[in-house]
Amino acid sequence: QVQLVESGGGLVQAGGSLRLSCAASGRTFSSYAMGWFRQAPGKEREFVAAITWNGDRLYYADSVQGRFTISRDNAKNTVYLQMNSLKPEDTAVYFCARHGGSTHYTSRNEYAVWGQGTQVTVSS
Repeated sequence: QVQLVESGGGLVQAGGSLRLSCAASGRTFSSYAMGWFRQAPGKEREFVAAITWNGDRLYYADSVQGRFTISRDNAKNTVYLQMNSLKPEDTAVYFCARHGGSTHYTSRNEYAVWGQGTQVTVSS
């Protein structure tokens, strides 16, 4: 059973940076695309970023384009989300997820395995 464990969340002032990590167990990490989603209180879980299995294609939500960068290290079974120029509206629980293999990367329905999430709070 694959497990995903996020880390790196915390409290940061607006304009600051954080780097989230998602460590995956199992031997098949490098075979799958991975994604990051977030969920703010009272809101739906929304797509943030995704990366294909070999990193050749990256996808971003419009709201984070130019500020966030997704990357992966298949040797370490880890995917990262570098978040710069953070805004209060970025405050949410951030989840990493393993993609199920379709050609659609922005819908949460395409992701089969989820981590527990890590809280990111951006103060103004």
